[in-house]
Amino acid sequence: MTTAARAACIVGWPVGHSRSPLIHNYWLKHYGIAGEYRREAVPPDEFAAFVKNLAARGYAGANVTLPHKEAALKLSQPDDRAEAVGAANTLWLDGASLRSTNTDVEGFLDNLDACAPGWDGDLRTAVVLGAGGAARAVVYGLVLRGASRIVIVNRTLDRAAELRRRFGERVHVVGWDKRDEPLADAELLVNATTLGMEHQGGLTLDIAQLPGHALVADLVYVPLLTPLLTAAKARGLRTADGLGMLLHQAVRGFTLWFGKKPDVTEELRALVETDLTASAGAPGGIS
Repeated sequence: MTTAARAACIVGWPVGHSRSPLIHNYWLKHYGIAGEYRREAVPPDEFAAFVKNLAARGYAGANVTLPHKEAALKLSQPDDRAEAVGAANTLWLDGASLRSTNTDVEGFLDNLDACAPGWDGDLRTAVVLGAGGAARAVVYGLVLRGASRIVIVNRTLDRAAELRRRFGERVHVVGWDKRDEPLADAELLVNATTLGMEHQGGLTLDIAQLPGHALVADLVYVPLLTPLLTAAKARGLRTADGLGMLLHQAVRGFTLWFGKKPDVTEELRALVETDLTASAGAPGGIS
């Protein structure tokens, strides 16, 4: 049992819906580490002052959620992942320096590794729905894993084209009205939109076009079993849900702040699943 208590937090506006305190405080208790993880509701006009005074507030670092991820990048010394994605979701103090990364990248990749080992062994075509911050992390992760062709499907073509400019010629852009067309060649389909989340619109997609060996990932975790994943399971396709990404993306922050790399276990997953069930109808999330 350690004796020097440390603290970290998640900063957002709003932030009450976040499950991060449940995850990190579970790990603190599980590993016998003296520390605490809290929520901090900080409006945009107060964010810069808050992060500049993390040490004075007793924090070793913080997670950052909407709407602060791009501001966090500018106010810190980002690593290659945060720079590539254009947003930071994890801050930590390195002496007097405030450093940052984006753990959505490894959260996405590690979750797929856990759910479908070897999924990237022959990854020729991946289809990503959406072109926001979550999609940027996904595309960067796919670039790291050597995907030959990444098709971005989005309603706003300019936003999708920005990902092509950011990540190179292996990225291709398709309009939302043609979203079914690239599915026949896809080894991987990723929903990086909010479609399918509770209180959001539904996702209409002809997944019968997907090949039988395809992997389907949905970053939405409320509901845990989205209509997209339900349809994929009915076809016998491999799937990866948004809760897995949420859990895996938390690992590096905990390691940086508390000095221990935690495990994503079935016990932890069950704990968060229970909380999501109990909170049904409350604001949910996309990883």
